[in-house]
This record gives sequence, structure tokens and C-alpha cells, in this order.
Amino acid sequence: MNKAIYIATSEQNSGKSIITLGLMSMLIGKTAKVGYFRPIVEDFEEGGFDNHIETVIGHFGLDIQFEDAYAITKSKLIKKKNKGKIGEVLDLIIEKYKKLEERFDFVLVEGTSFTGEGTVIELDMNVLIAKNLGIPTIIVGSGVGKTLEELIDSLYLAYDSFKVKEVEVLAVIANKVQRENIELVTTGLKKSLPESVLVNSIPLISNLNNPTIQEIVNKLEAKVLFGSAYLNNQTGNFSVGAMQLCNYLLHLKENSLVITPGDRADIILGALQANESVNYPTISGILLTGNILPEVSILKLIEGLSPVVPIFAVEEGTYYITNKIGSIKSKIYADNKQKIETSILTFEKYVDLDNLAEKLITFEAEGMTPKMFQYNLVKRARKHRKHIVLPEGNDERIIIAASRLLAMDVVDITIIGNKKQIESKVSELGLEFDFSKVDIINPIESKYYDDYVNTYFELRKAKNVTVGMAKDLMDDVSYFGTMMVYKGHADGMVSGAAHTTQHTILPALQFIKTKPNSSVVSSIFFMCLEDRVSVFGDCAINPNPTAEQLAEIAISSADSSLAFGIEPKIAMLSYSSGSSGKGDEVDKVRTATEIVRKKRPDLKIEGPIQYDAAVDMDVGKSKMPNSEVAGQASVLIFPDLNTGNNTYKAVQRETGALAIGPMLQGLNKPVNDLSRGCTVDDIINTVVITAIQAQGL
Repeated sequence: MNKAIYIATSEQNSGKSIITLGLMSMLIGKTAKVGYFRPIVEDFEEGGFDNHIETVIGHFGLDIQFEDAYAITKSKLIKKKNKGKIGEVLDLIIEKYKKLEERFDFVLVEGTSFTGEGTVIELDMNVLIAKNLGIPTIIVGSGVGKTLEELIDSLYLAYDSFKVKEVEVLAVIANKVQRENIELVTTGLKKSLPESVLVNSIPLISNLNNPTIQEIVNKLEAKVLFGSAYLNNQTGNFSVGAMQLCNYLLHLKENSLVITPGDRADIILGALQANESVNYPTISGILLTGNILPEVSILKLIEGLSPVVPIFAVEEGTYYITNKIGSIKSKIYADNKQKIETSILTFEKYVDLDNLAEKLITFEAEGMTPKMFQYNLVKRARKHRKHIVLPEGNDERIIIAASRLLAMDVVDITIIGNKKQIESKVSELGLEFDFSKVDIINPIESKYYDDYVNTYFELRKAKNVTVGMAKDLMDDVSYFGTMMVYKGHADGMVSGAAHTTQHTILPALQFIKTKPNSSVVSSIFFMCLEDRVSVFGDCAINPNPTAEQLAEIAISSADSSLAFGIEPKIAMLSYSSGSSGKGDEVDKVRTATEIVRKKRPDLKIEGPIQYDAAVDMDVGKSKMPNSEVAGQASVLIFPDLNTGNNTYKAVQRETGALAIGPMLQGLNKPVNDLSRGCTVDDIINTVVITAIQAQGL
């Protein structure tokens, strides 16, 4: 079941607050606990609040602290973007959203408002955020100042911006449409958009579009003289009292704001009398301009009237103030219950609530973005903490990675190496490093050294290993680290930054050995592409697997994929798709595919299939139109090491994809190999997946 919805727009003043309030009201009526989140908010003064967050939390009584309801302000976002650190922003947004997702049955996420600096990046940010949160979207657009064609085009372009990044759009809502054009707009949008998208139009509601007296007072920094209890009065329009009273009364309309210099006692008193008269419209307030207040006698007269509409004063002249009021964009705030209720009623009247509720409940996200995948990795590793040994303490990348892992508080760590040398390197690199939280072991000084030697001797004496040979091998950090895992003194090992793959894996094959149902140790990489995570196997271990081994690699890779939250759709790669190709290599892939189908009929698998047909929907449909896998493969199995290793490196270098791994499959306990060209991030990611592997044992 879907747990969230993202409300987005591509322009300012779209009126998406109506959608937020209406949706929140609907959700609270259908769901036990509803949360609210704004990834990016406008800047607010220190110690202050974002008005819209305060309104939603306050009106609906949500159990959310203000600081938990948003991730970052727009100015901080722009600074991060200018420094090329959008990834950090996404990490923060995902982390804060996930905390709310854990607490609430459903989370309403509201996108940016397109005001102030940085509006040019906002649509892309909204798309990126919705994609990385893995939630569907409702798009809102305004009809103000647009022709029918312009409104439809703008909403379709916004829709297309989300769809091109594979973000599901559940509904498109045209807001602030002239009442007489409601049906016309709805029909036009339905013609432009797929049938699966719910389309609704909402008319322009003057009570929502015009500012209240309170908003005008705040914007003008005016001084309130009378009627402070009525500041929530809604303005219908405004008019300047510069003519004789008898003529001005003819210009009054319902909820007019009267603007007049402070020395026009005739206009002031006449407007107040008109407000009381059944023969004239009600006025919303009186604004006195020019830094002029009425004479004391007039003020005393007004004071004796009850009730009195708001009367407030400003220093500026009438012309300037009138223009400034015309530029005020109305907002909905917590104290204005009338606007909130009007918004909710308007939403309920013009939006198909039943269909929308059904779409929200039945939506299921497909795929997983790299950011969400990495967030889930750390979250899972932290939830059931494991102990990982790093045998290459003489490599500064290992030391830096250990420092960051300690700061992340995600695993317990043992480093094998010389403590004084490691302390010196930490000091030289200027790292924060809590030595109280990490064990540093020199093998020959370890209290377990003799036990490890004897254990290895007993395990390998049938292979003509002597005690002396066992001692020599236990001096080796890879053997010592692997023995820690074997004896249960660590849950997993990560090595290979300074050693070959053979040096890392051989000890594991000798005494950790393979699982009972595994005959081959294989590897996978989690390839974090721009908008999805794919599993590549085997790209590190087996040079030329047989059909039986290839089938086992595919099954192991599918199980690993599922264990890490990725639905396995297996593509058995070859130079040919379907039944057309001939040759030993394609026959091997075809045989392996059939073995998997017989052993695991629950798995979705296709093979042989070419890479483009496996990952590109258009190519996949053209070559294999009836396939459940073609065009959407998530697990890609290469026929040999030469193909797999070169492909993963080509994809990594040419696309900038993050390759996490290799992660070894088939061993009784997790031991994972690093590339000697690995980065600090590679080490951290491999430690995290090793810890998760250990949780499943």
C-alpha cells in the first residue's frame, strides 16, 4: 500500500494550499495517523516558523514538531546546489521523510512554492525529490492569466517532467479557473493526458484569492487603531475615498476596503454608517494613509461605536499604498478558520474524492532510486548492529572509512594493524576518531592467536598443514580476519584494498566454506544508476561458468536482490535475444535459463536476451513483446567474467553510476572483496552490505 502523496506545481500562486488542506481533511477521515512534510521551505526568521506548516499542523492538530516537518530552507538549498552538494540535500530529505513514514500511516508531502530566489531549479527539484522518495504526485496549476491552450500546455509539460523520470502522476488539478470554463478545461485536459490520470478543475474563489485585513496590516506594517478583533475580515476589493461622500458611497461593494487619507472624517464616518445600514454593502476595514490621524473628537466618536470594523493607519501616501495592496498575494494562516474551511469545502466539491482515495490506496511504487537504496542500507545495518573486521589497517583509506563509519554509528569495527601506526596516521590526516569504540588488533599479540593457530591446524591438517605453517598463516591479516569471522568474534570481513581477490577469498574457501545448497561462490555489484538500482552478476569471481553454475549464480543473485529490497527480474545476457541465436555460448545461456525455471518457477527470468532489450522498454517490447522481464530487468547475469567485468566498469565510468560491491554469494559467513582501486565510499558501502548479509545468517 502507498504511504504518501507529493503535491507539486510548476509555478507560483497556483493555490496548492487548497489541495493540501482538502487532501489532509480527506486523509484524516480515512486514515488513523496522517503526517505532513515539506522538503523545502521559504526562509524564515530565526526563532520563527513557516506559516503554511504552522497552519496545517495547528488546524489539524498533527502530532509533529515544526522542525520535523521540513528538511531545508531554500537559501540553504541554493548554497548546497552551488557547491555541487545536491546529494547531501537528498540524503537529508530522505532521512527526515523516512522518520515520519515510520510514525504515520500516511504522509502528505508538499512541494515548493516557486517564490523568491531559486525558482528556476524548483520543478527539477520537485521531480527529483518525488522520485527519490518513491511516491506518486498530484500536479496543480493555475488558470489565472492563461488561455485554455496555455493552461493545458503548462499542465501537460509539468506532467511530462515527472513521467520522463518515471514518477507516477495520479492526478492533475487545474485551479483558479473561471467558473464558466470549468467543463471546458476539464475536457481539454482529459484529451491531453492518459486515461489513468484523474483530472479535476477548481474555480477561482475570490474569498481565497483576496487578502484578509490581517495580511494587509502585516504587509504594510500598519498601526491598528480600532477593531483588532476583526482583523480576519476578508476583503472583496478596495476603493479610494477621494471624492465627495455622496459620490463615494455609490462605489462601495461587498467587503470593500476603504482607503482614504486620515483627515477625511466625512469618508471615515460615512463608511462606518454605510456598514451599519441595510441599504449599503458591508465593508471589511478602513485604511488611513499619509501619516494623518483623525482629530481627537472624531477618534472619540469612533471609539463609542460598537462593533467597529478594523481601522488602521500607515505613513505612506494613498497612491503608493493602493499599488502595494494590489500586489499582496493572499495566504492561508492558522487563525483564519474561514479560509481554511472554505478551502476544504471547495476541494470536496470539485475533486472526485472517491477515485482519488482509491488511487492513493492502490498505488504501488516500482523500482528503487540509488539514494533510497543507500538510505535503506544504512537504516537496516543500524537496526541490527553487526561487528565487521577490516584486516588492512595499514591502508589510509581503511582508516578514513573507519572514522566515517564510527561517526555514522552503523557497525562495530575491529581493525587489524599496528595501533601506534594507526594513531599516527589518524593524527596526520586530522581525523575525528574515537579509539574507545574500535578494537585494533596485532595478530601475534592477540589473546586468540594460539587458539586460531590450533583451529586452523585441526581444520587443515588433512591437507598436510603443520603447526608451523598454521602460525605463519595466522600472521597474515587476511587469514587472521577470516578466522575471527569463522570463530564468531566478528560477523563479517571486508578486505581487498591492498590485497588481491585470491588473497581475500582463499582463506574463506578453505575453512568458512560454501553454504550447503551452494556449489559456487559468486559475486554481484549493486549498480546505482541515475534513476534505478540494478544487480550485476557475476563480475568478479568466475571466469567461465558452466550452464549449471550460471543458473546457480542467477538464483543467488535473485535472492540477494530480494534481500536488499529490489524485486528480481532476471535477464540472462547473451549476444542474441530469444530463440534466433545459435552457438555454444548462447546455448549455454539458454540451458542455464531453463535450469533456473525448473528449480525456481517463482522467479521472473528471460534468456538469452541482449543488454539493450533487457533494460530499454522500447527495445524490449519490439524484440520480446510478451516478456515479463524485457525492458525492465533488475538482475542482469553475464555469461562470463570477461563480459561482466568490462560491462560493469564501462557502465560505471561512462554514466557516473555508483557500483557497490562486489558482494560475495554462497559462503557460510560474509566475506567481501574490495578492488585495489577502491575509494573510501566503496569501503563504507561494502562494510554496510556485509553487515546486512550477516543479519540474514
